[in-house]
Amino acid sequence: MQWYVLRVASNKEEQVRETLARKMQVEAVEGVGRIVVPTEQIKRIRAGKQRVFKRKLYPGYVFMEVEPKEDGRVPDDVWYVIKETMGVGDFIGTEGVPTPMRDTDVAKMLKEIEKPEETPNIKMEFEKGDVVKIREGAFENFEGVVDTIDGERGMVRVIVTIFGRSTPLDIEYWQIEKV
Repeated sequence: MQWYVLRVASNKEEQVRETLARKMQVEAVEGVGRIVVPTEQIKRIRAGKQRVFKRKLYPGYVFMEVEPKEDGRVPDDVWYVIKETMGVGDFIGTEGVPTPMRDTDVAKMLKEIEKPEETPNIKMEFEKGDVVKIREGAFENFEGVVDTIDGERGMVRVIVTIFGRSTPLDIEYWQIEKV
């Protein structure tokens, strides 16, 4: 079996995946394996409240495992079911011929899918030394430099110059933005 990538309508990935899986089963199409939309769990902390949600790793794409014909093409019955599905654009490939994914890319994608879901990450786009601007709170519109990041609590220590003195402030990560 080979993995192929389908372009799909944005924010319709899960719907397309479910529809394709249902159609393949109803029409008894042979040679189709897994159909996946890789996601990761992200934890957000706002005003002390934690919320966990799923984020698509590859928005606009659905990955599917298909048994190719001898000449390397996708079987016609699979091709027609896919092309008739609402929201599907086309396979990734050249000149209308789907190109299978490389083994290294498949391994990377499968590793992301099989990550344990019990440990969601807090997504922070800051690193130590980044210049940031405070968006909210008592020090709104002040600029400073990131000193430390506490990913567990979602807090960032920012060094801000107030009245000519460097002052460390502990701020929630969503209250600041990169400059």
